[in-house]
Amino acid sequence: MHQATGVSLQEILIYALLWVSFGLGHSLLAATPIRARMTRLFGTGERLAYNIIALIHLALVLLIGMDLFRHAASFALLWPVRALMLLAAIAGAIVLAFAGKSYDFGRFLGTTQWRGGVVETAMPVEPLATGGMNALVRHPLYLGVVLLLFGLADTPFRLETAIAGTLYILIGIHFEERKLIALYGSAYAEYRRTVPMLLPRPRAALRVDR
Repeated sequence: MHQATGVSLQEILIYALLWVSFGLGHSLLAATPIRARMTRLFGTGERLAYNIIALIHLALVLLIGMDLFRHAASFALLWPVRALMLLAAIAGAIVLAFAGKSYDFGRFLGTTQWRGGVVETAMPVEPLATGGMNALVRHPLYLGVVLLLFGLADTPFRLETAIAGTLYILIGIHFEERKLIALYGSAYAEYRRTVPMLLPRPRAALRVDR
């Protein structure tokens, strides 16, 4: 048992394995053969069902994690550290708010397909978003999530959630970019060459294309 926080190595490993189960489950659901079966089963609600299943799985991981860490004490952080964490959380929320303007969340969630009666594969390819926050980093939504997670990581549960969530995002980016290259070809290859993945270049961070 870690005396400072009241967390055992066993609890940490169990929670880490729960995140592994989420990552594997999400990847399995995203596999083409499984998505094809889900389309036959749910029709135009396939994308929505995919997200609901993933959300339920993630909620279970977090709920079990909260129970595992329920006796853990909060970190005794100095005020400068708390101030930096607060700034990170605020920055994450701002990044998410601005980055969200470049995405069609109805299509991402699957509500657009369900309401419109159109399966995902029959919809036109979305234009490659390279303006706004996407001109600074290729994955601004992920950057916002990482900043928010670590900005709120003032307990062992939140810290391990931030670490596990960030690892999941980094692995997910690897596979997502392979799909984006296949989808957009040389346009995305050039975009990837000129725009950083998560950390904006200092000069570029001073301006955002509007």
